[in-house]
Amino acid sequence: MANSVYISANLSSEQLRFMKLLDELEVEYFHFDEIETQFNLNFDNLNEVLENLVDKALLHRIERGKYKRVNFSDVHVIGTFIAKQSAIAYWSALNLHGLTEQFPNTIFVQTTQRKKSKTIQGVYYKFVTIHPRKHTGICYNGYGNYRYPITDIEKTLVDCFDLQRHSGGFDVLIRAFADANLSASKLIDYHTAVDNVAAMKRMGFLAGFFGKSDLASFTTYAKSRVNQRYSLLDTGGPDQGEFVKEWRVRLNVSRDALYNIANEVY
Repeated sequence: MANSVYISANLSSEQLRFMKLLDELEVEYFHFDEIETQFNLNFDNLNEVLENLVDKALLHRIERGKYKRVNFSDVHVIGTFIAKQSAIAYWSALNLHGLTEQFPNTIFVQTTQRKKSKTIQGVYYKFVTIHPRKHTGICYNGYGNYRYPITDIEKTLVDCFDLQRHSGGFDVLIRAFADANLSASKLIDYHTAVDNVAAMKRMGFLAGFFGKSDLASFTTYAKSRVNQRYSLLDTGGPDQGEFVKEWRVRLNVSRDALYNIANEVY
């Protein structure tokens, strides 16, 4: 980029050099500890250079040691950039996979590291910490600077049944499950990793209820893991309704209601 683009910002030669390198290498976001390696050169006082560029509104400090260009605004890339071993998940992933048109105001990020949820430039990021064994079923969306990790469809649904409060609501989850084309082998693998028998029972019951015959091997596996304790179908609903002995699931949402939810146009 020509020097004249930055003249109005009154940049020093070091600051100008830094911005030109970002342009040349097409860097949109970076770690303080890694950027000199990316550039393959050193600055006399990198911290001072960055602080001045932040003050001049050419860079935005996302959090300590992590920066981005002020105009870079891909919320999914930002959310996974600032959290190690992470992926877009839960309600956010349901939306991105086209399983719900309801758009969350929160960006849900699953990570193996403890990280406090926060608001960045008006966007709220909810970081959900998981055990490392649950960090599986990851695919990628986008290209180049806009590439980010996201849980695949099967893992997204398993995660949502594992932690229904992050799914966008029971109705959203039921419609997503009813509409999705799923791999039985992936469901088995992901349920083995997540290890939530109650969630597996719910999905096993629903697979049969919605006539998903292609998930027969999953339902067989799930039945082999059924325990004696009854689990509510909707974890946020009342403790009432029909008992389904085969799955040890209590239908606190009626069968008719499930059909209506799945077939609702939204």
